[in-house]
Amino acid sequence: MNKTMFKGLLATAVIVALTGCNSDDDNTAVIPTTCAEAGADCTLFTVLHTNDNHGRFWESKYGEYGMAARKTLIDQIRAEVSSNGGEMLLLSGGDINTGVPESDLLDARPDFIGMNLIEYDAMAVGNHEFDNPLSVLDMQRELANFPMLAANIYKTEIDNDDKETLVRYFEPYKIFEINGLKIAVIGLTTEDTATIGNPEFVKELTFTKPADEIKKVIAEIKAAGTADLIFATTHMGHYADSQSGSNAPGDVALARAVTKGDLAAVIGGHSQNPVCMSADYQTYDDAFKPGADCRPDMQNGTYIMQAHEWGKYVGRADFEYFGGELHLADYKLVPVNLKAKDADGVRQFIAEKITPDAIVREILRPYQEEGGEKLSEVIGTTDGKLEGDRSIVRNQQTNLGHLIAEAHRTKVMADVAVMNSGGVRASIETGDISYKDVLTVQPFANTITKITMTGTQLTEYLNTVATVNVGSKGSGGYPQIVGLKMNVDCSAKKVTISEVKGNTYSATAEYSLTVPSFNAAGGDGYPKISPVMTGYVDAEVLYTFIKAKKDILVSEFAPIAGNIQFINSESVLACKDTTQ
Repeated sequence: MNKTMFKGLLATAVIVALTGCNSDDDNTAVIPTTCAEAGADCTLFTVLHTNDNHGRFWESKYGEYGMAARKTLIDQIRAEVSSNGGEMLLLSGGDINTGVPESDLLDARPDFIGMNLIEYDAMAVGNHEFDNPLSVLDMQRELANFPMLAANIYKTEIDNDDKETLVRYFEPYKIFEINGLKIAVIGLTTEDTATIGNPEFVKELTFTKPADEIKKVIAEIKAAGTADLIFATTHMGHYADSQSGSNAPGDVALARAVTKGDLAAVIGGHSQNPVCMSADYQTYDDAFKPGADCRPDMQNGTYIMQAHEWGKYVGRADFEYFGGELHLADYKLVPVNLKAKDADGVRQFIAEKITPDAIVREILRPYQEEGGEKLSEVIGTTDGKLEGDRSIVRNQQTNLGHLIAEAHRTKVMADVAVMNSGGVRASIETGDISYKDVLTVQPFANTITKITMTGTQLTEYLNTVATVNVGSKGSGGYPQIVGLKMNVDCSAKKVTISEVKGNTYSATAEYSLTVPSFNAAGGDGYPKISPVMTGYVDAEVLYTFIKAKKDILVSEFAPIAGNIQFINSESVLACKDTTQ
Protein backbone atom coordinates (compact mmCIF):
# COMPACT_ATOMS: atom_id res chain seq x y z
CA MET A 1 0.00 0.00 0.00
CA ASN A 2 1.50 3.36 -0.96
CA LYS A 3 1.90 6.26 1.48
CA THR A 4 -0.91 8.34 0.00
CA MET A 5 -3.37 5.47 0.26
CA PHE A 6 -2.24 4.66 3.82
CA LYS A 7 -2.60 8.26 4.99
CA GLY A 8 -6.08 8.49 3.48
CA LEU A 9 -7.23 5.33 5.23
CA LEU A 10 -5.69 6.42 8.52
CA ALA A 11 -7.45 9.78 8.39
CA THR A 12 -10.77 8.10 7.64
CA ALA A 13 -10.29 5.71 10.54
CA VAL A 14 -9.70 8.61 12.94
CA ILE A 15 -12.83 10.42 11.75
CA VAL A 16 -14.93 7.28 12.13
CA ALA A 17 -13.56 6.72 15.63
CA LEU A 18 -14.31 10.30 16.74
CA THR A 19 -17.78 10.18 15.23
CA GLY A 20 -18.48 6.96 17.07
CA CYS A 21 -17.86 8.68 20.45
CA ASN A 22 -20.98 10.83 19.98
CA SER A 23 -23.28 8.15 18.56
CA ASP A 24 -24.22 6.04 21.58
CA ASP A 25 -27.93 6.37 20.90
CA ASP A 26 -27.70 5.82 17.15
CA ASN A 27 -28.07 2.14 16.33
CA THR A 28 -28.59 2.73 12.61
CA ALA A 29 -26.18 0.58 10.57
CA VAL A 30 -23.54 2.68 8.85
CA ILE A 31 -22.95 1.81 5.21
CA PRO A 32 -19.18 1.88 4.74
CA THR A 33 -17.86 4.36 2.22
CA THR A 34 -14.18 3.60 2.78
CA CYS A 35 -12.06 0.56 3.40
CA ALA A 36 -11.34 1.82 6.94
CA GLU A 37 -15.04 2.03 7.71
CA ALA A 38 -15.57 -1.47 6.34
CA GLY A 39 -12.79 -2.81 8.55
CA ALA A 40 -12.46 -6.58 8.33
CA ASP A 41 -15.03 -6.62 5.52
CA CYS A 42 -12.64 -4.79 3.22
CA THR A 43 -10.45 -6.97 1.03
CA LEU A 44 -7.20 -5.61 -0.36
CA PHE A 45 -5.56 -6.94 -3.51
CA THR A 46 -3.23 -5.67 -6.22
CA VAL A 47 -3.14 -6.35 -9.95
CA LEU A 48 0.17 -5.88 -11.80
CA HIS A 49 0.31 -5.92 -15.57
CA THR A 50 2.52 -5.59 -18.65
CA ASN A 51 1.82 -5.97 -22.37
CA ASP A 52 3.41 -6.11 -25.81
CA ASN A 53 6.69 -7.64 -24.69
CA HIS A 54 7.81 -8.19 -28.30
CA GLY A 55 10.92 -10.19 -27.46
CA ARG A 56 12.38 -7.73 -24.94
CA PHE A 57 13.48 -10.35 -22.42
CA TRP A 58 16.90 -8.66 -22.14
CA GLU A 59 17.65 -5.09 -21.15
CA SER A 60 18.20 -2.46 -23.86
CA LYS A 61 21.64 -1.22 -24.82
CA TYR A 62 21.07 1.63 -22.36
CA GLY A 63 20.30 -0.75 -19.49
CA GLU A 64 16.55 -0.08 -19.60
CA TYR A 65 13.72 -2.54 -18.78
CA GLY A 66 14.48 -6.30 -19.22
CA MET A 67 12.94 -9.26 -17.42
CA ALA A 68 15.61 -9.49 -14.74
CA ALA A 69 14.87 -5.96 -13.49
CA ARG A 70 11.14 -6.63 -13.88
CA LYS A 71 11.51 -9.67 -11.62
CA THR A 72 13.19 -7.58 -8.91
CA LEU A 73 10.49 -4.91 -9.04
CA ILE A 74 7.59 -7.36 -8.99
CA ASP A 75 9.08 -9.32 -6.09
CA GLN A 76 9.45 -6.07 -4.14
CA ILE A 77 5.79 -5.21 -4.78
CA ARG A 78 4.70 -8.73 -3.83
CA ALA A 79 6.48 -8.41 -0.50
CA GLU A 80 4.97 -4.98 0.16
CA VAL A 81 1.44 -6.08 -0.73
CA SER A 82 1.74 -9.18 1.45
CA SER A 83 2.99 -7.18 4.44
CA ASN A 84 -0.12 -4.97 4.20
CA GLY A 85 -2.46 -7.95 4.18
CA GLY A 86 -3.08 -8.06 0.44
CA GLU A 87 -2.46 -10.55 -2.34
CA MET A 88 -1.48 -10.05 -5.97
CA LEU A 89 -2.40 -11.06 -9.51
CA LEU A 90 0.05 -10.63 -12.41
CA LEU A 91 -1.36 -10.40 -15.95
CA SER A 92 -0.01 -9.86 -19.47
CA GLY A 93 -1.86 -8.19 -22.34
CA GLY A 94 -0.12 -10.44 -24.89
CA ASP A 95 2.17 -10.10 -27.91
CA ILE A 96 5.13 -11.88 -26.36
CA ASN A 97 6.48 -12.67 -29.84
CA THR A 98 8.34 -10.71 -32.49
CA GLY A 99 10.60 -7.72 -32.27
CA VAL A 100 14.12 -8.65 -31.17
CA PRO A 101 16.31 -11.08 -33.14
CA GLU A 102 17.69 -12.91 -30.10
CA SER A 103 14.11 -13.80 -29.21
CA ASP A 104 12.78 -14.28 -32.74
CA LEU A 105 15.52 -16.76 -33.63
CA LEU A 106 14.50 -18.85 -30.61
CA ASP A 107 10.71 -18.63 -31.07
CA ALA A 108 10.41 -16.49 -27.90
CA ARG A 109 11.51 -19.34 -25.62
CA PRO A 110 13.55 -16.98 -23.40
CA ASP A 111 10.54 -14.68 -23.03
CA PHE A 112 8.23 -17.44 -21.82
CA ILE A 113 10.95 -18.81 -19.53
CA GLY A 114 11.36 -15.31 -18.12
CA MET A 115 7.61 -15.00 -17.55
CA ASN A 116 7.66 -18.31 -15.68
CA LEU A 117 10.47 -17.04 -13.45
CA ILE A 118 8.57 -13.80 -12.77
CA GLU A 119 5.48 -15.93 -12.03
CA TYR A 120 2.80 -14.53 -14.31
CA ASP A 121 -0.71 -15.76 -13.55
CA ALA A 122 -2.25 -15.45 -17.04
CA MET A 123 -1.89 -13.72 -20.40
CA ALA A 124 -4.11 -12.66 -23.26
CA VAL A 125 -3.26 -14.15 -26.63
CA GLY A 126 -1.92 -11.41 -28.93
CA ASN A 127 -2.06 -11.18 -32.70
CA HIS A 128 1.74 -11.61 -32.89
CA GLU A 129 1.42 -15.00 -31.25
CA PHE A 130 0.39 -16.03 -34.78
CA ASP A 131 3.57 -14.83 -36.52
CA ASN A 132 4.76 -18.44 -36.39
CA PRO A 133 3.16 -21.77 -37.30
CA LEU A 134 0.62 -23.06 -34.79
CA SER A 135 3.12 -25.75 -33.81
CA VAL A 136 5.34 -22.99 -32.37
CA LEU A 137 2.40 -21.46 -30.52
CA ASP A 138 1.52 -24.88 -29.11
CA MET A 139 5.14 -25.25 -27.95
CA GLN A 140 4.92 -21.89 -26.18
CA ARG A 141 1.66 -22.91 -24.54
CA GLU A 142 3.30 -26.06 -23.20
CA LEU A 143 6.32 -24.07 -22.01
CA ALA A 144 4.24 -21.50 -20.13
CA ASN A 145 3.41 -22.21 -16.47
CA PHE A 146 0.32 -20.01 -16.80
CA PRO A 147 -2.76 -20.10 -19.04
CA MET A 148 -2.96 -18.31 -22.38
CA LEU A 149 -6.52 -17.00 -22.54
CA ALA A 150 -8.70 -16.19 -25.55
CA ALA A 151 -12.46 -16.69 -25.49
CA ASN A 152 -12.98 -15.59 -29.10
CA ILE A 153 -10.54 -17.82 -31.02
CA TYR A 154 -11.97 -21.03 -32.45
CA LYS A 155 -10.54 -23.88 -34.50
CA THR A 156 -12.54 -26.09 -36.80
CA GLU A 157 -12.53 -29.75 -35.77
CA ILE A 158 -14.22 -32.84 -37.17
CA ASP A 159 -16.44 -34.77 -34.74
CA ASN A 160 -17.21 -38.49 -34.73
CA ASP A 161 -20.02 -37.93 -37.27
CA ASP A 162 -17.59 -36.21 -39.69
CA LYS A 163 -19.26 -32.87 -39.02
CA GLU A 164 -17.29 -29.68 -38.67
CA THR A 165 -17.57 -27.94 -35.34
CA LEU A 166 -15.92 -24.85 -33.88
CA VAL A 167 -13.99 -25.47 -30.68
CA ARG A 168 -12.18 -22.85 -28.63
CA TYR A 169 -8.46 -23.05 -29.24
CA PHE A 170 -7.59 -21.60 -25.83
CA GLU A 171 -9.15 -21.48 -22.39
CA PRO A 172 -11.76 -18.68 -22.37
CA TYR A 173 -11.18 -17.70 -18.75
CA LYS A 174 -9.54 -18.66 -15.50
CA ILE A 175 -10.78 -18.16 -11.95
CA PHE A 176 -8.28 -17.06 -9.30
CA GLU A 177 -8.82 -16.83 -5.56
CA ILE A 178 -7.11 -13.66 -4.35
CA ASN A 179 -7.28 -12.88 -0.65
CA GLY A 180 -10.59 -14.70 -0.37
CA LEU A 181 -12.14 -13.17 -3.49
CA LYS A 182 -12.85 -15.25 -6.56
CA ILE A 183 -11.85 -13.29 -9.64
CA ALA A 184 -12.61 -14.54 -13.14
CA VAL A 185 -10.18 -13.34 -15.82
CA ILE A 186 -11.50 -13.58 -19.39
CA GLY A 187 -9.07 -13.49 -22.32
CA LEU A 188 -9.91 -11.74 -25.62
CA THR A 189 -7.95 -11.11 -28.83
CA THR A 190 -8.52 -8.48 -31.51
CA GLU A 191 -10.63 -9.77 -34.37
CA ASP A 192 -8.17 -7.95 -36.66
CA THR A 193 -5.87 -10.96 -36.21
CA ALA A 194 -7.78 -12.59 -39.05
CA THR A 195 -6.31 -9.95 -41.41
CA ILE A 196 -3.12 -8.78 -39.70
CA GLY A 197 -2.02 -12.24 -38.58
CA ASN A 198 -0.06 -14.33 -41.04
CA PRO A 199 -2.82 -15.80 -43.25
CA GLU A 200 -0.85 -19.02 -43.66
CA PHE A 201 -0.96 -19.62 -39.92
CA VAL A 202 -4.47 -18.37 -39.02
CA LYS A 203 -6.38 -19.95 -41.90
CA GLU A 204 -7.59 -22.78 -39.64
CA LEU A 205 -8.91 -20.36 -37.02
CA THR A 206 -12.01 -18.21 -36.58
CA PHE A 207 -11.86 -14.95 -34.65
CA THR A 208 -15.26 -13.89 -33.35
CA LYS A 209 -16.23 -10.43 -32.14
CA PRO A 210 -14.94 -9.91 -28.58
CA ALA A 211 -17.97 -7.83 -27.54
CA ASP A 212 -20.28 -10.72 -28.47
CA GLU A 213 -18.07 -13.37 -26.91
CA ILE A 214 -17.59 -11.64 -23.57
CA LYS A 215 -21.34 -11.42 -23.03
CA LYS A 216 -21.62 -15.19 -23.45
CA VAL A 217 -18.76 -15.87 -21.06
CA ILE A 218 -20.02 -13.39 -18.45
CA ALA A 219 -23.45 -15.03 -18.58
CA GLU A 220 -21.82 -18.43 -18.09
CA ILE A 221 -19.77 -17.25 -15.11
CA LYS A 222 -22.75 -15.52 -13.48
CA ALA A 223 -25.00 -18.54 -13.99
CA ALA A 224 -22.43 -20.77 -12.31
CA GLY A 225 -21.91 -18.30 -9.47
CA THR A 226 -18.19 -19.01 -9.54
CA ALA A 227 -16.79 -15.48 -9.26
CA ASP A 228 -17.15 -12.36 -7.13
CA LEU A 229 -15.56 -10.14 -9.77
CA ILE A 230 -14.95 -10.39 -13.51
CA PHE A 231 -11.84 -8.96 -15.15
CA ALA A 232 -10.67 -9.21 -18.75
CA THR A 233 -7.12 -9.42 -20.02
CA THR A 234 -7.23 -8.37 -23.65
CA HIS A 235 -5.15 -7.74 -26.73
CA MET A 236 -7.51 -5.37 -28.54
CA GLY A 237 -6.06 -1.90 -28.19
CA HIS A 238 -7.10 1.21 -26.29
CA TYR A 239 -8.56 4.00 -28.40
CA ALA A 240 -9.68 7.13 -26.57
CA ASP A 241 -13.46 7.56 -26.60
CA SER A 242 -13.63 4.40 -28.77
CA GLN A 243 -12.18 6.18 -31.83
CA SER A 244 -10.53 3.07 -33.23
CA GLY A 245 -10.36 4.26 -36.83
CA SER A 246 -9.35 1.47 -39.18
CA ASN A 247 -8.64 -0.87 -36.26
CA ALA A 248 -11.18 -3.31 -34.87
CA PRO A 249 -13.08 -2.05 -31.79
CA GLY A 250 -10.90 -1.97 -28.70
CA ASP A 251 -11.21 -1.98 -24.92
CA VAL A 252 -13.40 1.14 -24.66
CA ALA A 253 -15.99 -0.31 -27.03
CA LEU A 254 -15.80 -3.59 -25.10
CA ALA A 255 -16.50 -1.90 -21.77
CA ARG A 256 -19.41 0.05 -23.23
CA ALA A 257 -20.92 -3.10 -24.75
CA VAL A 258 -21.49 -4.98 -21.48
CA THR A 259 -24.03 -4.36 -18.75
CA LYS A 260 -22.69 -1.83 -16.27
CA GLY A 261 -21.32 -3.60 -13.23
CA ASP A 262 -20.62 -6.89 -15.01
CA LEU A 263 -17.00 -6.13 -15.96
CA ALA A 264 -14.81 -4.69 -13.22
CA ALA A 265 -11.62 -4.01 -15.15
CA VAL A 266 -9.85 -4.53 -18.47
CA ILE A 267 -6.10 -5.11 -18.55
CA GLY A 268 -5.13 -4.48 -22.16
CA GLY A 269 -2.51 -4.39 -24.86
CA HIS A 270 -2.05 -4.09 -28.65
CA SER A 271 -2.12 -0.30 -29.17
CA GLN A 272 1.12 -0.01 -27.17
CA ASN A 273 0.30 3.22 -25.37
CA PRO A 274 0.34 4.22 -21.70
CA VAL A 275 -3.35 4.62 -20.93
CA CYS A 276 -3.29 7.77 -18.82
CA MET A 277 -6.41 9.84 -19.36
CA SER A 278 -7.64 13.40 -19.02
CA ALA A 279 -10.14 14.14 -16.25
CA ASP A 280 -13.13 13.62 -18.58
CA TYR A 281 -11.78 10.30 -19.92
CA GLN A 282 -12.23 11.53 -23.49
CA THR A 283 -8.60 12.12 -24.44
CA TYR A 284 -5.14 11.07 -23.32
CA ASP A 285 -3.29 13.11 -20.72
CA ASP A 286 -0.76 15.05 -22.77
CA ALA A 287 1.13 15.93 -19.61
CA PHE A 288 1.95 12.32 -18.76
CA LYS A 289 5.64 11.61 -18.52
CA PRO A 290 7.42 8.46 -17.28
CA GLY A 291 7.19 8.36 -13.52
CA ALA A 292 4.37 10.92 -13.34
CA ASP A 293 0.79 10.38 -12.13
CA CYS A 294 -1.45 8.27 -14.35
CA ARG A 295 -5.25 8.13 -14.40
CA PRO A 296 -6.51 4.90 -16.03
CA ASP A 297 -9.60 5.03 -18.20
CA MET A 298 -13.05 4.48 -16.74
CA GLN A 299 -15.90 3.55 -19.07
CA ASN A 300 -19.34 2.30 -18.11
CA GLY A 301 -18.10 1.48 -14.61
CA THR A 302 -15.10 -0.47 -15.93
CA TYR A 303 -11.48 0.45 -15.24
CA ILE A 304 -9.28 0.15 -18.36
CA MET A 305 -5.49 -0.08 -18.10
CA GLN A 306 -2.50 -0.57 -20.39
CA ALA A 307 1.23 -0.27 -19.64
CA HIS A 308 2.72 0.95 -22.93
CA GLU A 309 5.12 -1.74 -24.28
CA TRP A 310 8.25 -3.90 -23.91
CA GLY A 311 8.10 -4.05 -20.11
CA LYS A 312 9.08 -0.38 -19.88
CA TYR A 313 6.54 -0.15 -17.08
CA VAL A 314 4.80 -2.43 -14.67
CA GLY A 315 1.24 -1.25 -14.23
CA ARG A 316 0.14 -1.35 -10.60
CA ALA A 317 -3.50 -1.19 -9.52
CA ASP A 318 -4.23 -1.33 -5.76
CA PHE A 319 -7.86 -2.34 -5.24
CA GLU A 320 -10.21 -2.36 -2.26
CA TYR A 321 -13.37 -4.47 -2.27
CA PHE A 322 -16.10 -3.73 0.25
CA GLY A 323 -19.86 -3.34 0.30
CA GLY A 324 -20.05 -5.51 -2.79
CA GLU A 325 -18.19 -2.94 -4.87
CA LEU A 326 -14.68 -2.58 -6.26
CA HIS A 327 -12.71 0.61 -5.60
CA LEU A 328 -9.38 1.67 -7.10
CA ALA A 329 -7.29 3.02 -4.23
CA ASP A 330 -4.23 3.85 -6.29
CA TYR A 331 -2.83 3.36 -9.78
CA LYS A 332 0.55 4.00 -11.32
CA LEU A 333 2.84 2.94 -14.14
CA VAL A 334 6.11 2.03 -12.44
CA PRO A 335 9.13 2.64 -14.73
CA VAL A 336 11.55 -0.26 -15.10
CA ASN A 337 14.96 1.42 -15.25
CA LEU A 338 13.78 3.91 -17.87
CA LYS A 339 16.16 6.76 -18.56
CA ALA A 340 15.93 10.30 -19.92
CA LYS A 341 18.64 12.66 -21.12
CA ASP A 342 19.63 15.43 -18.76
CA ALA A 343 20.65 18.96 -19.76
CA ASP A 344 24.05 17.64 -20.81
CA GLY A 345 22.59 14.90 -22.97
CA VAL A 346 23.54 12.13 -20.53
CA ARG A 347 20.95 9.40 -19.93
CA GLN A 348 19.88 9.27 -16.28
CA PHE A 349 17.43 6.97 -14.49
CA ILE A 350 14.08 8.72 -14.08
CA ALA A 351 13.38 6.74 -10.91
CA GLU A 352 15.42 4.75 -8.45
CA LYS A 353 17.59 2.17 -10.21
CA ILE A 354 16.34 -1.40 -10.00
CA THR A 355 19.03 -4.04 -9.61
CA PRO A 356 18.29 -6.90 -12.05
CA ASP A 357 17.60 -10.26 -10.43
CA ALA A 358 20.85 -12.23 -10.65
CA ILE A 359 19.24 -15.64 -11.11
CA VAL A 360 16.92 -14.53 -13.90
CA ARG A 361 19.77 -12.71 -15.59
CA GLU A 362 22.02 -15.78 -15.59
CA ILE A 363 19.26 -18.09 -16.80
CA LEU A 364 18.45 -15.77 -19.72
CA ARG A 365 22.03 -14.79 -20.55
CA PRO A 366 22.78 -17.84 -22.79
CA TYR A 367 19.76 -16.98 -24.95
CA GLN A 368 20.98 -13.41 -25.33
CA GLU A 369 24.45 -14.61 -26.32
CA GLU A 370 23.30 -17.36 -28.67
CA GLY A 371 23.88 -16.33 -32.24
CA GLY A 372 25.37 -13.04 -31.06
CA GLU A 373 28.38 -13.27 -33.34
CA LYS A 374 26.28 -13.43 -36.50
CA LEU A 375 23.86 -10.77 -35.29
CA SER A 376 26.68 -8.34 -34.58
CA GLU A 377 28.12 -8.59 -38.12
CA VAL A 378 28.41 -5.12 -39.64
CA ILE A 379 27.10 -5.27 -43.21
CA GLY A 380 27.09 -1.58 -44.16
CA THR A 381 26.71 2.00 -43.01
CA THR A 382 24.15 4.76 -43.41
CA ASP A 383 24.87 8.48 -43.49
CA GLY A 384 21.57 9.31 -41.79
CA LYS A 385 18.62 7.82 -39.95
CA LEU A 386 16.56 5.33 -41.93
CA GLU A 387 13.07 6.12 -40.69
CA GLY A 388 10.93 3.24 -39.49
CA ASP A 389 9.30 4.68 -36.37
CA ARG A 390 5.72 3.44 -36.18
CA SER A 391 4.23 6.93 -35.82
CA ILE A 392 5.95 8.07 -39.02
CA VAL A 393 6.23 5.09 -41.34
CA ARG A 394 2.49 4.39 -41.07
CA ASN A 395 1.65 7.96 -42.04
CA GLN A 396 3.97 8.84 -44.92
CA GLN A 397 6.52 7.53 -47.39
CA THR A 398 9.94 7.12 -45.73
CA ASN A 399 13.50 6.38 -46.80
CA LEU A 400 13.53 3.05 -44.98
CA GLY A 401 10.20 2.03 -46.46
CA HIS A 402 11.56 2.80 -49.91
CA LEU A 403 14.88 1.08 -49.20
CA ILE A 404 13.08 -2.14 -48.27
CA ALA A 405 10.72 -1.91 -51.25
CA GLU A 406 13.67 -1.22 -53.58
CA ALA A 407 15.55 -4.24 -52.19
CA HIS A 408 12.52 -6.44 -52.93
CA ARG A 409 12.03 -4.96 -56.40
CA THR A 410 15.70 -5.38 -57.30
CA LYS A 411 15.83 -8.98 -56.07
CA VAL A 412 12.97 -10.19 -58.28
CA MET A 413 13.39 -7.60 -61.08
CA ALA A 414 9.87 -6.20 -60.66
CA ASP A 415 8.56 -2.89 -62.02
CA VAL A 416 6.70 -1.87 -58.87
CA ALA A 417 7.21 -2.82 -55.22
CA VAL A 418 4.75 -2.38 -52.38
CA MET A 419 5.84 -2.79 -48.77
CA ASN A 420 3.26 -2.66 -45.98
CA SER A 421 4.36 -0.28 -43.23
CA GLY A 422 3.21 -2.69 -40.52
CA GLY A 423 6.10 -4.89 -41.60
CA VAL A 424 8.63 -2.15 -40.84
CA ARG A 425 9.27 -2.62 -37.13
CA ALA A 426 12.08 -0.19 -36.27
CA SER A 427 14.39 2.53 -37.56
CA ILE A 428 18.09 2.18 -38.35
CA GLU A 429 20.19 4.92 -36.81
CA THR A 430 23.09 6.76 -38.45
CA GLY A 431 26.31 4.74 -38.58
CA ASP A 432 27.01 1.02 -38.84
CA ILE A 433 24.25 -1.35 -39.91
CA SER A 434 24.37 -4.83 -38.40
CA TYR A 435 22.56 -8.04 -39.23
CA LYS A 436 20.68 -7.53 -35.97
CA ASP A 437 19.40 -4.19 -37.26
CA VAL A 438 18.00 -5.92 -40.34
CA LEU A 439 16.23 -8.62 -38.32
CA THR A 440 14.84 -6.01 -35.95
CA VAL A 441 13.40 -4.05 -38.86
CA GLN A 442 12.03 -7.15 -40.63
CA PRO A 443 11.35 -9.90 -38.07
CA PHE A 444 8.44 -11.73 -39.73
CA ALA A 445 10.26 -13.91 -42.27
CA ASN A 446 7.79 -13.17 -45.07
CA THR A 447 8.77 -14.23 -48.54
CA ILE A 448 8.97 -11.97 -51.59
CA THR A 449 6.30 -12.59 -54.22
CA LYS A 450 5.98 -11.51 -57.85
CA ILE A 451 2.94 -11.20 -60.08
CA THR A 452 2.32 -9.80 -63.57
CA MET A 453 -0.68 -7.51 -64.09
CA THR A 454 -2.06 -5.30 -66.79
CA GLY A 455 -2.10 -1.59 -66.14
CA THR A 456 -5.82 -1.77 -65.46
CA GLN A 457 -5.36 -4.58 -62.94
CA LEU A 458 -2.53 -2.70 -61.23
CA THR A 459 -4.78 0.36 -60.91
CA GLU A 460 -7.59 -1.73 -59.43
CA TYR A 461 -5.19 -3.33 -56.98
CA LEU A 462 -3.83 0.03 -55.84
CA ASN A 463 -7.35 1.49 -55.59
CA THR A 464 -7.69 -0.69 -52.49
CA VAL A 465 -4.12 -0.69 -51.23
CA ALA A 466 -3.47 3.06 -51.36
CA THR A 467 -6.79 4.51 -50.15
CA VAL A 468 -8.92 4.54 -47.02
CA ASN A 469 -10.04 0.97 -47.64
CA VAL A 470 -6.69 -0.34 -46.42
CA GLY A 471 -3.76 2.04 -46.64
CA SER A 472 -5.08 4.92 -44.56
CA LYS A 473 -3.08 7.14 -42.25
CA GLY A 474 -1.83 5.25 -39.20
CA SER A 475 -2.65 1.82 -40.59
CA GLY A 476 -0.18 -1.04 -40.81
CA GLY A 477 -1.47 -1.47 -44.34
CA TYR A 478 -0.23 1.98 -45.37
CA PRO A 479 1.90 1.18 -48.46
CA GLN A 480 5.48 2.20 -49.08
CA ILE A 481 5.65 2.22 -52.90
CA VAL A 482 8.50 2.47 -55.38
CA GLY A 483 8.55 2.26 -59.17
CA LEU A 484 5.70 4.53 -60.15
CA LYS A 485 4.16 7.98 -60.06
CA MET A 486 0.49 8.36 -59.17
CA ASN A 487 -2.18 10.48 -57.57
CA VAL A 488 -4.35 8.94 -54.87
CA ASP A 489 -7.87 10.42 -54.66
CA CYS A 490 -8.81 9.68 -51.07
CA SER A 491 -12.42 10.72 -51.54
CA ALA A 492 -13.10 8.69 -54.68
CA LYS A 493 -10.89 5.83 -53.44
CA LYS A 494 -9.14 5.66 -56.78
CA VAL A 495 -5.60 6.10 -58.04
CA THR A 496 -4.36 7.60 -61.27
CA ILE A 497 -0.99 6.25 -62.40
CA SER A 498 1.07 8.43 -64.73
CA GLU A 499 4.40 6.57 -64.89
CA VAL A 500 5.72 3.09 -64.19
CA LYS A 501 9.46 2.63 -63.91
CA GLY A 502 10.07 5.89 -65.73
CA ASN A 503 7.76 5.12 -68.66
CA THR A 504 4.31 6.46 -69.44
CA TYR A 505 1.59 4.31 -67.92
CA SER A 506 -0.60 2.21 -70.21
CA ALA A 507 -3.80 0.43 -69.19
CA THR A 508 -3.02 -2.47 -71.54
CA ALA A 509 0.70 -2.85 -70.83
CA GLU A 510 1.91 -5.62 -68.51
CA TYR A 511 3.71 -4.72 -65.28
CA SER A 512 5.31 -6.87 -62.62
CA LEU A 513 4.56 -6.24 -58.96
CA THR A 514 6.14 -7.52 -55.76
CA VAL A 515 4.49 -7.55 -52.34
CA PRO A 516 5.29 -9.50 -49.16
CA SER A 517 3.67 -12.93 -48.99
CA PHE A 518 1.71 -11.77 -45.95
CA ASN A 519 -0.11 -9.17 -48.07
CA ALA A 520 -0.43 -11.39 -51.12
CA ALA A 521 -2.44 -13.78 -48.94
CA GLY A 522 -4.77 -10.96 -47.86
CA GLY A 523 -2.91 -9.68 -44.81
CA ASP A 524 -3.75 -6.10 -43.72
CA GLY A 525 -6.86 -6.35 -45.88
CA TYR A 526 -4.90 -6.30 -49.15
CA PRO A 527 -6.60 -7.96 -52.13
CA LYS A 528 -5.71 -11.64 -52.29
CA ILE A 529 -3.57 -12.47 -55.29
CA SER A 530 -1.89 -15.60 -56.61
CA PRO A 531 1.68 -14.55 -57.31
CA VAL A 532 4.85 -16.53 -57.81
CA MET A 533 6.28 -17.38 -54.37
CA THR A 534 9.95 -16.66 -54.98
CA GLY A 535 11.19 -18.29 -51.79
CA TYR A 536 13.32 -15.26 -50.92
CA VAL A 537 12.90 -14.24 -47.27
CA ASP A 538 12.45 -10.49 -46.71
CA ALA A 539 15.16 -10.02 -44.06
CA GLU A 540 17.68 -11.95 -46.09
CA VAL A 541 16.84 -9.87 -49.16
CA LEU A 542 17.40 -6.65 -47.21
CA TYR A 543 20.61 -8.10 -45.71
CA THR A 544 22.13 -8.95 -49.10
CA PHE A 545 20.99 -5.64 -50.64
CA ILE A 546 22.68 -3.55 -47.92
CA LYS A 547 25.77 -5.76 -47.86
CA ALA A 548 26.19 -5.36 -51.62
CA LYS A 549 25.81 -1.57 -51.53
CA LYS A 550 27.83 -1.17 -48.29
CA ASP A 551 27.23 2.58 -48.03
CA ILE A 552 23.58 3.60 -47.83
CA LEU A 553 22.94 7.24 -48.70
CA VAL A 554 19.60 8.35 -47.26
CA SER A 555 19.22 10.85 -50.10
CA GLU A 556 19.15 7.97 -52.60
CA PHE A 557 16.06 6.48 -50.96
CA ALA A 558 14.33 9.66 -49.83
CA PRO A 559 10.76 9.82 -51.23
CA ILE A 560 10.59 12.15 -54.22
CA ALA A 561 8.06 14.92 -53.65
CA GLY A 562 5.07 14.52 -55.92
CA ASN A 563 5.75 10.93 -56.96
CA ILE A 564 2.90 9.71 -54.80
CA GLN A 565 0.43 12.54 -54.22
CA PHE A 566 -2.65 12.19 -52.02
CA ILE A 567 -5.51 14.50 -52.97
CA ASN A 568 -8.92 15.25 -51.44
CA SER A 569 -7.32 14.58 -48.08
CA GLU A 570 -6.19 16.64 -45.13
CA SER A 571 -2.65 15.54 -45.91
CA VAL A 572 -0.64 15.15 -49.11
CA LEU A 573 1.12 12.22 -47.42
CA ALA A 574 -1.78 9.86 -46.69
CA CYS A 575 -5.52 9.40 -46.77
CA LYS A 576 -7.20 10.20 -43.48
CA ASP A 577 -9.17 7.25 -42.16
CA THR A 578 -12.78 8.31 -42.69
CA THR A 579 -13.97 6.01 -39.89
CA GLN A 580 -12.24 8.17 -37.29
